[in-house]
Amino acid sequence: MAVLIDTSVLIDVERRGGTLEHAIGEQERAISAITVSELLHGVHRAVGESVRVRREAFVEHLLASLEALPVTMAVARAHAGVWAGLERKGKMIGAHDLWIAATALTHGMSLATANATEFERIPGLTVVAL
Repeated sequence: MAVLIDTSVLIDVERRGGTLEHAIGEQERAISAITVSELLHGVHRAVGESVRVRREAFVEHLLASLEALPVTMAVARAHAGVWAGLERKGKMIGAHDLWIAATALTHGMSLATANATEFERIPGLTVVAL
């Protein structure tokens, strides 16, 4: 099964200086367009020029090597269903995490994350805790 990589995993790779292959292995992988935004947001928020330059290089390298899956009508439909279900149960997760989960569900992918407790609330989502 292909894996969608959550932002939390990529941030951990950047901070620890590891590689994506070490964290994920060799399986087919992608990221959500929402993850792209979160990573670029981190570049813009960097404190200090040297941190920004280093972070931007890391992010641009990732973006060149990973397919970013867009928010489509199918993703939006999955998002709405997951959102309503979690809301009804009183078990909401972060807004961006909802979009990332909906992307994984729509594409039949597992989700690799360092934030498993949030994503495990979503029925039908295969979570790979890292």
